Amino acid sequence: MTDPRQTPLAQSLPASVPFVGPETQERQRGAPFEARLGANENIFGPSPKAIAAMQASAGEIWKYGDAESFELKQALSALHGIAPEHIMVGEGIDGLLGYLVRLYVGAGDAVVTSLGAYPTFNYHVAGFGGVLHTVPYKDDHEDIAALMAKAREVGAKLVYLANPDNPMGSWHRGADIVAALDDLPEGSLLVLDEAYVECAPEGTAAPVKITDPRVIRMRTLSKAYGMAGARVGYALGAVEVISAFNKVRNHFGMNRCAQIGAAEAIRDTDWLAHIQAEIATAREEISRIAVVNGLTPLPSATNFVAIDCGRDGAFAKAVLEGLVARGVFVRMPFAAPQNRCIRVSCGPMAERAAFAKALPLALKDAKSAS
Repeated sequence: MTDPRQTPLAQSLPASVPFVGPETQERQRGAPFEARLGANENIFGPSPKAIAAMQASAGEIWKYGDAESFELKQALSALHGIAPEHIMVGEGIDGLLGYLVRLYVGAGDAVVTSLGAYPTFNYHVAGFGGVLHTVPYKDDHEDIAALMAKAREVGAKLVYLANPDNPMGSWHRGADIVAALDDLPEGSLLVLDEAYVECAPEGTAAPVKITDPRVIRMRTLSKAYGMAGARVGYALGAVEVISAFNKVRNHFGMNRCAQIGAAEAIRDTDWLAHIQAEIATAREEISRIAVVNGLTPLPSATNFVAIDCGRDGAFAKAVLEGLVARGVFVRMPFAAPQNRCIRVSCGPMAERAAFAKALPLALKDAKSAS
């Protein structure tokens, strides 16, 4: 029964859970996962310096976090060589996307994204009454030209593009994205999600002028920096775009310990380089395991590998379920034709070994059932 006290918009929304987390699945199956390779977390862990800083700050957890995230912004300012006024810190990219949609999208406003791209953005758009328009992927890449064309067609307020992409791991050259800004229609804002950019080849990050009001870039400490549980993300953009967040954001939404740890993580460039090397090794190993089992790994610029199972979404889902049943947590894209794949996060050697052991058995079961 619908609660009549809710707004008409809220009443119209489906009761949905965007992601069924691994903890939920562990409770359902009555056992922990041997390998947690589905959430694109950095299983190699955060900087030891960040851990030490958070531990040292725990005694002051009675304090609210700095509402301006001053120290963290100073670290990010130094990292990117820009003034702090161009940076907004928030509760992960998910939280920042929610604020951004609240700022720009009203009932009936058009928003453009790729069919099968990161779904949390879509939930925010629906939650504020926006109308979502999608374009298909092209050769397992988000189609920049098609996104811009659709934005012109529908008069989009926001255009979402992830580079590198989740769930396929594909990427575009940053210079190509900057060139495509000339095709962005007047009044549209490009939301460039760069959550995985630290895992990507040189030249993937878009060299956007920080004063360009046509684009806002989103970054996170959840992936390469290994702090997914701390919920730290940040946005980069023109001052007039960034300052608008102060109208709607939760000024005390940032955890105090997380702010302190994130600042140390940003400064620890040696640990980031170590993690980048670990991710590269893991990608190669996951790809090798896929090939040995007759599957096709897709090129990846992220901390995961999308593996083409060679059939349709139903078969890929059967493979996924076979892995989960054997204690290996993975995920898969939700839209065709990307859903012919499973998505396997990078992890340490022991977790890769568990995946290698479970995959041929899961494939055998899936083939027998088809």
